[in-house]
Amino acid sequence: MLNLETLKAIDVHAHAEVSARDPQPPSVFQQGAKKYFKHEHDSAPTIPQIAAYYRERSMACVIFSVDGERARGIKPVSNEEVAELAAENSDVMIPFASIDPARGAEGVREARRLIEHYGVRGFKFHPQYQEFFPNDRAAYPLYEVIAEAELPALFHTGHSGMGTGLPGGGGIRLKYGNPMDVDDVAVDFPTMPIVLAHPSWPWQDEALSICLHKPQVYIDLSGWSPKYFPPQLIQYANTQLKKKVLFGTDYPLITPDRWLADFEKIDIRPEVRPLILKENAIDLLKLRA
Repeated sequence: MLNLETLKAIDVHAHAEVSARDPQPPSVFQQGAKKYFKHEHDSAPTIPQIAAYYRERSMACVIFSVDGERARGIKPVSNEEVAELAAENSDVMIPFASIDPARGAEGVREARRLIEHYGVRGFKFHPQYQEFFPNDRAAYPLYEVIAEAELPALFHTGHSGMGTGLPGGGGIRLKYGNPMDVDDVAVDFPTMPIVLAHPSWPWQDEALSICLHKPQVYIDLSGWSPKYFPPQLIQYANTQLKKKVLFGTDYPLITPDRWLADFEKIDIRPEVRPLILKENAIDLLKLRA
């Protein structure tokens, strides 16, 4: 189990990209993202390797894959593998599941099974990669299961490193990343915690407004080096949203070492830093009894 007193930080955004049980060759998206993020490692780590990395740093992480098999034809690391290996490393890992809303009733049944039998603690959605608008009513039966369990739903928002630089953006349509579509979800599911993942450029002001307006909405800071954060994001993180902003990296594409080194250099108030790095995640994920 997590030792909240000794953990230095909780990264709410880490990707399981390589299966330890069913390895697949790197996808064109993984290769493109590695170039875009100037990723320094030759290969993506498996979940046990990710756990060892965070354990060495006295940190924990939320770990998930992305179910884009229908839209992209790329087999993800299975939710079962994520949950089982996270359970084996429960001192540093919190498992989220990923289900394509287009899977309909079958996806709803899987969500219930993963919650009841695998102990997943939230769900990850990537609307651009999965090709859906978050407020599409076809996704609502899946949200109903998540809301019933009082678990968070994390949505990719803003620009996508996935597909950047590939011909036609690799087929990724940026329109699905506008956080205003998630605002409808926040209205219709007021008890379901929602995380707007990443600085939501070019819709940063929209994301800040939603987070300010909807009590259950958070923002994670993954996918960007802190040195590139827009001024208004830093302003609100220091003030009105100081209890709703979360440390996240996008590991392995951005490492905690790199992110934290840059975080030290930006103008975040000393009393706010521990909230962003750990305390807000503890509240969101209900980690304290």
